[in-house]
Amino acid sequence: MSTPEDPYADLVWDPDDLAPPPDGEEPPEDWAPAAAGIQAAPAAPARSFAGADPLAVLGEVYGYDSFRADQADIVDHVTAGGDAVVLMPTGGGKSITYQVPALVREGTGLVISPLIALMHDQVEALRANGVRAAALNSTQSAPERADTERAYLSGELDLLYVAPERLSGAATTALLQRGRLSVIAIDEAHCVSQWGHDFRPDYLALGDLAERFPGVPRMALTATATRETHREITDRLRLPDARHFVASFDRPNIQYRIEPKTDVRRQLTAFVRAQPAGASGIVYALSRKSVEQTAAYLRGQGIDALPYHAGLDAAIRAANQQRFLREDGVVMVATIAFGMGIDKPDVRYVAHIDLPKSVEGYYQETGRAGRDGEPSVAWMAYGLADVVQQRRLIDGGEGDLARKRRQHQHLDAMLALCETVECRRVNLLGYFGQPAEACGNCDTCLEPPQTWDGLVPAQKLLSTIVRLQRERGQAYGAGQLIDILRGADTERIRQLGHQSLATYGIGSDLSDQDWRSVVRQLLARGILVARGEYGTLALGEAAGPVLKGEQAVPLRRDVAGRVGSARVRKTAATDVAPADRDLFEALRAWRAETAREQGVPAYVVFGDATLRALAATRPTSAAGLEGITGIGAKKKDAYGDAVLAVVAAHA
Repeated sequence: MSTPEDPYADLVWDPDDLAPPPDGEEPPEDWAPAAAGIQAAPAAPARSFAGADPLAVLGEVYGYDSFRADQADIVDHVTAGGDAVVLMPTGGGKSITYQVPALVREGTGLVISPLIALMHDQVEALRANGVRAAALNSTQSAPERADTERAYLSGELDLLYVAPERLSGAATTALLQRGRLSVIAIDEAHCVSQWGHDFRPDYLALGDLAERFPGVPRMALTATATRETHREITDRLRLPDARHFVASFDRPNIQYRIEPKTDVRRQLTAFVRAQPAGASGIVYALSRKSVEQTAAYLRGQGIDALPYHAGLDAAIRAANQQRFLREDGVVMVATIAFGMGIDKPDVRYVAHIDLPKSVEGYYQETGRAGRDGEPSVAWMAYGLADVVQQRRLIDGGEGDLARKRRQHQHLDAMLALCETVECRRVNLLGYFGQPAEACGNCDTCLEPPQTWDGLVPAQKLLSTIVRLQRERGQAYGAGQLIDILRGADTERIRQLGHQSLATYGIGSDLSDQDWRSVVRQLLARGILVARGEYGTLALGEAAGPVLKGEQAVPLRRDVAGRVGSARVRKTAATDVAPADRDLFEALRAWRAETAREQGVPAYVVFGDATLRALAATRPTSAAGLEGITGIGAKKKDAYGDAVLAVVAAHA
C-alpha cells in the first residue's frame, strides 16, 4: 500500500517500456506496428531523380523553394560523397538531409531506423510525394519481402528502410552488397550510446558499415546529444573523417512550463482544457498502472483520452495509435514506449505527470510537440515523491557504481531544470552546451519566480534528521519529518514519542506544502539525499556548510496553478487572417475527409502551413499552386483539382 511520503510506491516500473523488442523474424506479440495499412496518395508514375539538382528535387518532391539553415551544406557535402554527423532538433528537417542525397546520387539510399512504425510512416509519406521507397521488416509476408528485394536489386528503389538488427544478419548484408547503395543514413544515432537514455545494442554493430560497403557516404543523425554522446556516436560508428553539423537545439515554438505537483490529475485536466479546441497531445506517465488510471480519469472528465503501453493487447494499441494519428483532439496517455516512432507533426502539447530520468529524455519527449513549427506547449508537474521514486529506481536498478553515479548526475541535471529561477530554455540549451538568451516565453520568463531565504528552515530540517539518527537510530521519509516540524498531533507521532524531540513544532510557521517544497529543493541541490526502499531522508554531501550557517539557501517560492496565467499563444487557426478563416476551415474539412478516404493521417495530405498559404493566396488555376509551400509535383497532380474546387466555392 502507498505511504503518505510516496504515493507511487505501488506502481510498477516497466523496463520493457524503455525500448521496443527486436525486429525478429516474426512480429513480436507485444509490439505491433500500429501504422500498418496506411495507404499513400493516389498513385502516379514514379521516376528516378538521379543526377538532378538537389534544389530542383526539393521543389518538385517536397514543394519547398529553399533549404533551411544547414540543410543545403549537409546535402551538398553528402552528395559529393562525404560522411556526416548531424545533430539537429526534431522538426528541424533531418530527413531532408539524407533523403535528397539519396535521390540525386546513383543507387538506393539505405536508412537504418529503430522502429517499424517510424519506417512505415516515412515510407508512406515518401510515396505520397512520388518517391520510390520501401522497407524490409518482420511484419511483411515472404512475398512482400521478395518484392522489395527484387525492386532493390533491379534499381527501382530510391530509399530502403531497415532496422539495425536486420543488418547483423549475413543475408541482409549479402543482399545489399549485390545492389548499389547511394547513401547510408543511421537515424536516431544516439541509440549507440551505452550511457544514453535509448541505448540499443544492435547499433554497436553498425561501426563496420564502412568495411561492408566501401565508398558509400555514411551519415549519423540524432535530435538529441550532449557533447559526450556526440563523441560516443562518432567513435562507435567509426566516423573519424566525418564533417560535423550541429544545429541549434532550440525549439522556439515550444513553451516550457513546469509547476509543483499538488493534485496532478486535476492539474492535468485544467491544462488540457486550456488548450485550443481540437488540439492533440501526449501525456507521459511513469508506469502502466498510472497510464490506465490517468486515461480513465480524463475520459471521466469528458476528454477523449486513450492509453498506450507495452502491456496492452496489440490490437488495442494499434487501434489507439490509429485514432491518435488520424483524429483531432485525441490525448494519448502513454509510457515512454510511445512517441519515438510517431511521425505526427501537429501534436500541440506534451505533458509529463512524472519526472523524466534525464534532460535528454525530457528534451526528446517534449520535442514530439510542434514538429510542424506551430506554437506548442511542454508542460510538467513534478513533486517530492518523483525525486524519491527516481532515486529509488536508480539505487535499486542494475549496473555498477559508475553507471549509477552517471544516472544520478542525469537526474540532478533534470532537477536543476525543474528548480531553476532563470529561463527554462537557457537551462535546457546550456545542458547541450549551447548558449542562449532568455526566451521571454517560458513560465519563468513570463512570471519570474520569487525566492526566499531558506537557510533557517533547512537547518531545522537537517537538525531533525540528525537528532533522530543520533538519539534514536531512526530515519524517516518526508511525511513524518514534516509532521514533527509542524507539531502535528497524530497517532504515529504519539506512538513514537516524537513530540518530545527538541525540534518538535519548530516549523509550524510553514504549511505542509511549503515544507514539501523545501525538501524537494534540498534534494535537488544534494543537501538532502533519499535512501533505501522507503525513501528515508539523510544528509547529503552539501549539508555541512548549511548546518553551520556558512552557505545561503535561496529557495524558489512555489506558485501553483500556472495553467491559466501563461500567455496564450497563437495556433494555426488564430494565425489566419479573419477574412481567410472560413476558407481555411473549409480546407481543413476537405483535408480531413480526404485523409479518411485514403486511410492516412491528415498531415500526409497537407500540413497547416500549406492550408494557410492556400487560404491567403486563393489560387484559381493549377499555375497558382506553383510555389506554395508543401505542394510538390505529385501532390499537385493528386489534389490540385480538389483544392481549387474548395477555393472556388469560397470565392
